[in-house]
Amino acid sequence: MSSIDGFDHPLAGRYASPEMLSLFSPRRRYTTWRRLWLALAEGERELGLAIPAEAIEQMQRNLTVDEEDLKRVAAYERETRHDVMAHLHAFADRAPAARPWLHLGATSAFVGDNADLIIMAEAMELVERRLLAVVASLADFAERWADEPALGHTHFQPAQPTTVGKRATLWIQDLLADLERLRFERGRLRLRGAKGTTGTQAAFLELFGGDEAKVTELDRLVAARLGFDGTYAVTGQTYPRKVDAFVLDVLSGLGQSAAKMATDIRLLARLKEVREPMARGQVGSSAMPYKANPMRSERVTSLARWLITLAANPAHTAAAQWLERSLDDSANRRMALPEAFLTADAILRILHNLADGLVIFPAMVRRNLAAELPFMAVILMEAVRRGGDRQAVHERLRRHARAATDAVLAEGRENPYLELVAEDPGIPLERGELEALLDPGRFVGRAPAQVREFLAGHVRPVLEGTGSLPEAHDLEV
Repeated sequence: MSSIDGFDHPLAGRYASPEMLSLFSPRRRYTTWRRLWLALAEGERELGLAIPAEAIEQMQRNLTVDEEDLKRVAAYERETRHDVMAHLHAFADRAPAARPWLHLGATSAFVGDNADLIIMAEAMELVERRLLAVVASLADFAERWADEPALGHTHFQPAQPTTVGKRATLWIQDLLADLERLRFERGRLRLRGAKGTTGTQAAFLELFGGDEAKVTELDRLVAARLGFDGTYAVTGQTYPRKVDAFVLDVLSGLGQSAAKMATDIRLLARLKEVREPMARGQVGSSAMPYKANPMRSERVTSLARWLITLAANPAHTAAAQWLERSLDDSANRRMALPEAFLTADAILRILHNLADGLVIFPAMVRRNLAAELPFMAVILMEAVRRGGDRQAVHERLRRHARAATDAVLAEGRENPYLELVAEDPGIPLERGELEALLDPGRFVGRAPAQVREFLAGHVRPVLEGTGSLPEAHDLEV
């Protein structure tokens, strides 16, 4: 079947990066299987099994899987109906001296599960680099706009002002929480190791004539050769499936944070305060040429929805495992694990593009704030300080606010609130005095200081020593 007649997965064709796609490619997976078989044979030879040096050398020279290998595998799998055995035969064709020693004492989960953990670890490290790059761009944005007053919103209704930079720190804080959880799960990731068919290491114990110390050492050697500090202390035939649930829950959290940020941008775009970076020639609508839709943010929220729902799969899988194992996890994990990482990768690439190129329109920010600021002025406190009765002034201000709101909403007039208050003899403030109360800087509290304190105390320390991070790129499609 030609490519035009088959299913083109959007994550591969449109969204995920070449780097993440490579991690979940057949070449990477099956080359990792061969690395595992080599590590096992090297460890067994080191511990006394009579594996010839030539066998090790032939394995070392033929680790990378190529197209010809995959053709051999396909032929063997049609015969054996077993993917691991097909790859074993294909590897043995490349390293014939190793044929008698390949996979000695192991079960299929030795390559399958250990490879999943190795690839997952590498994918988590790529996600971490992309996440740090987003945080770095947002930190620069927050610092640049730390002092710019902006209308706050609760329930998407006008609320006490904040600053543009302070709002960005809320996005950063969520992402830092995701980074902390990601590092925690990566830090405790282990290899399954050499545990045998049901996790008892019985076959390895037989290979080494009952020497338990050598069996334990083989487990350690395999892990060390693949870059892991250790293995899970006990397993069934597979590594604990809760590991997948924990890791994808972290990715789900990242999707949640990304969707929150992207939704905020979409709302602010409607208020004309921000605009996404736009590519030259970008079309917003096929029917309305004037439109500049927030398509990046919309894509983030769409992909985040997919990522969040994917996290339910490993949770159900962990709950459904029978005794030492069942195979009803296999088909699900083949889709859920790669798709979760590919989706997280796609989301972070778009977030980085957004954070790096987000456009602020200060005039619109100030205009929207000015339209609501009269209602927020500390008129009540100032009037009481001038000798007014607190309860009486409160009632007068409430009536004027209602009248002003009706004038704005029902009649489309400019906000007449200050005019109404200034004309009220029961409120001891002149128009000029009222206008002096409307300096936006009076309403943002410690927001500018909070931005700088947060960046200095929580963000910059995380970014120190990270080295070069991925660069922001525009969307390719």
